[in-house]
Amino acid sequence: MVMPQALRAALGWDTRAGRRSARVDLWRDTDVIRADLFGAERLEHHAISLARAQPVTSRRIRVMPLAARVDANADRLLAAYRACAQTVQARRSITPAAEWLLDNFHLIEQQVQQIRDDLPPGYYRQLPKLAEGPFAGYPRVLGIAWAYVAHGDSLLNPPVLARFVRAYQTVAPLTIGELWAVAITLRIVLIENARRLSDEIMAAHEQRAQADRVVDALLAPCTGDAPPPALRLAQAVAPLEGAPLPEILAARIAKRLRGCDPVRTPLCGWLDDRLAAQDITSDAVILRAQQRQGASNVTMRNIVTSMRLISEMDWQDLFEEVSPVDAQLRAGSDFAALDFATRNLYRTAIETLARGAAIPEAEVAAAALARAADGHDDTTRDPGHWLIGAGTATLERDIGHLPRPGARAMRIVARTGLAGYLGATAVAALAILALAAWVSGAQGWGAVALAVLGLGLALEAGVALVNLAVTRLVAPRRLPGLELADGIPPDLRCLVAVPVLLSSSAEVAEAIARLEVHHLSSTGGALHYALVSDGRDAATETEPQDAGLIAMATAAIARLNAAHPSQDGARFVFLHRRRQWNPSMGVWMGWERKRGKLAELNRLLRGATDTSFVAPATVPGGVRFVITLDADTRLLRDTVRRLIGKMAHPLNRPRLDPALGRVTRGHGILQPRVTPALAVGAEGSVFQRINAGHAGIDAYAAAISDVYQDLFDEGSFTGKGIYDVDAFAGALAGRVPENTMLSHDLFEGIFARAGLVSDIEVVEEFPTRHDVAARRQDRWVRGDWQLLPWLLGRRAMPGLGRWKITDNLRRSLTPPLTLAALATGWLMAPPLAAGWTLAVLGMLALPHLLPLPFVVLPGRAGITARSHVAALGADARAAVVQIVLGITFLPDTAFRMGDAIVRTAVRLAVSRRNLLAWITAAQSAQGARPGLWAQGRRMGWGVAL
Repeated sequence: MVMPQALRAALGWDTRAGRRSARVDLWRDTDVIRADLFGAERLEHHAISLARAQPVTSRRIRVMPLAARVDANADRLLAAYRACAQTVQARRSITPAAEWLLDNFHLIEQQVQQIRDDLPPGYYRQLPKLAEGPFAGYPRVLGIAWAYVAHGDSLLNPPVLARFVRAYQTVAPLTIGELWAVAITLRIVLIENARRLSDEIMAAHEQRAQADRVVDALLAPCTGDAPPPALRLAQAVAPLEGAPLPEILAARIAKRLRGCDPVRTPLCGWLDDRLAAQDITSDAVILRAQQRQGASNVTMRNIVTSMRLISEMDWQDLFEEVSPVDAQLRAGSDFAALDFATRNLYRTAIETLARGAAIPEAEVAAAALARAADGHDDTTRDPGHWLIGAGTATLERDIGHLPRPGARAMRIVARTGLAGYLGATAVAALAILALAAWVSGAQGWGAVALAVLGLGLALEAGVALVNLAVTRLVAPRRLPGLELADGIPPDLRCLVAVPVLLSSSAEVAEAIARLEVHHLSSTGGALHYALVSDGRDAATETEPQDAGLIAMATAAIARLNAAHPSQDGARFVFLHRRRQWNPSMGVWMGWERKRGKLAELNRLLRGATDTSFVAPATVPGGVRFVITLDADTRLLRDTVRRLIGKMAHPLNRPRLDPALGRVTRGHGILQPRVTPALAVGAEGSVFQRINAGHAGIDAYAAAISDVYQDLFDEGSFTGKGIYDVDAFAGALAGRVPENTMLSHDLFEGIFARAGLVSDIEVVEEFPTRHDVAARRQDRWVRGDWQLLPWLLGRRAMPGLGRWKITDNLRRSLTPPLTLAALATGWLMAPPLAAGWTLAVLGMLALPHLLPLPFVVLPGRAGITARSHVAALGADARAAVVQIVLGITFLPDTAFRMGDAIVRTAVRLAVSRRNLLAWITAAQSAQGARPGLWAQGRRMGWGVAL
């Protein structure tokens, strides 16, 4: 086919065409996107010519949005599909190209939906635009994709595409954003070509139908009142006069008239005359029509094949194969050792810095590599330190980067640190208190009483409001990591430790089975797995069943080592501690419970021989990291490898400050996101489904951890995660006197500087019953209040750590204060009591209702209105249920919180006994489900309140 002159200009064949006429031709031209078929080498030469002929501009040119064109194409393709379907239903034949369209329309719909999902207007606005030619004002990558499709007859060949893009970049390097846009732009061009082909199919179908009508009218038997043959011919061909005969129509008439007597069929002579006037014969027009139909069949088949391949391709591999910035970073650093998410972090930072400095991305990468080459330690020698770490401000000054106003404002807010966060929380809480006082109508001492008793609720709502604002305004902070594609190397040797209590043979068997599952879900290499056990609390140092349980566990570990051998020694180890007499608890028990297990395990890993582990306590040598899990924690595939990769990245490596005795840079612990197991079947319950939420075991704590990580690069440790053995031990050495600390996870995370890895998750069971959850909450509250001496004392605890402890204490005080506030209001006169109650309940409900306004609009494209409304309704119902249950259980919760606080205060100040009172989650859940009467008796004091 002959391409329009302007389109030829865009493809690099002729650059003399005017810009105005070229822009008109792009969408008005209806010809199929098809040009001379090029081989790989000729495509490379054409890419070079194309790059030289496609200048870009920063000037904004008004054009039809690509999304609008895609929508128009989708409508036309749907109309063509329906027309083809109707033709088939009428038992009329269709062309092979139409059959391809009919049989694969679902694939076309998928591509259109993918384009709509992946075509954000803001993203395409950032791409370089062409200055002239038919694509003027459109992204440069559209012209590139168009040329590739035209000269490849719509057939995608990934290696050839890579060569084409690389050749183009020898003249004009593409940006990171342009390279990512290649896939979606190819989809757009293929959909455009499918639309043009479908238009051609429909036009050809109509021409054949018109030809059939003419031939049928003239070949039909004549009746008595039929007009003369000449008049019949004139009437039949009248619609065809005045314009050249379309090729398909002429070919159809010619094929229908084959074998007819020209003398008896005047239409034969008319057709010959018309074709002669167009300088073509009947045979030639039939041949050309067949060739055109064959070409259409091939092109439509290629489009369908390419669409299928586009969906199956790993575009990440193609991107990294052709990215010049990637090649630059790989040559100058350990960029290839990073995992894909981290490589993308670096690339995104380079994009942002290049836009802000108005320089090529290659210059930003070169500046980061130059800084890294002059680094003085592992951290500063990594380009990530300058791109996404503490050295970003220095790199920005080097390249003249000017952050956007919004980014500058967020940096000013971030520099206020913890003081700014607490100040915002205080302002929000005071505003909520003032609103509550206005709603209640309280004045004077009544308003003071409401302020005092409602302070806990106001702070709860204020914290929720500030946290919500942070999660909406501050981008999530993702920690970088290494790929470790070949497994865990010896210098990153890791031990997965599962602390358990040996109480029954069934629990031993379950723990062994889960340990094997942990191994099967992990990558090979220098990985080991340990079952670290204590016996349950006892009146004597040993119990009759101890020997049998230890023998059972030892034999099971031996079987695991036989089934999964390792060249690095035993892959599985069993470590059991003997009981020691604890005068404070009055029992024989494992020293310091789980905290003691980890402390002694760390010493054992560093060669100590004076631990309470029963001999022979053999552990692998050279262990650098320990992943500690609870007995019911489930690991997803490759979780262990990814955690080790995060911990080993130079930006995350812990730096222990000798003067402060704690980690001040990097992270000594990394805490993954904890997700509740699905509440299904007999193992689930209504209570579990209501309270497990979407964010983990404790939805509130998970949200706080996200906020802390995003604002302060520090999360909260909840007992499941990976830690650096030396940093962990060094940060906690000598800090905790014996028999004083029950909840050690938060404390350890503060001094070892825990980081939250929100893109890695582990799964854990959530209590299925209220009584089990209540006992767990009791343990948590007692543990939090036992940290009070560290909060009040002059110790080397950072300010953020003090706030975390304070916030936990504040939350445990909120239920008793809320109940007291309600009770105080009910002692007032009825009008004031009603307003008071409404104000208190409003503050109680506010944290649950705050997120709802932000989910009224869909958070991303591609969500149907029906599904979004259903999800919004589910969120609203869940919030209402949470509020109702919170009010229902408020007396019981208030009593339990108050009881735990008072008991802990007495133990701390007076008795100094039972500070390590604790039972496992499994022990809490043992026994029959309590009935209604038993639950009532357990909640008796709460009911009385």
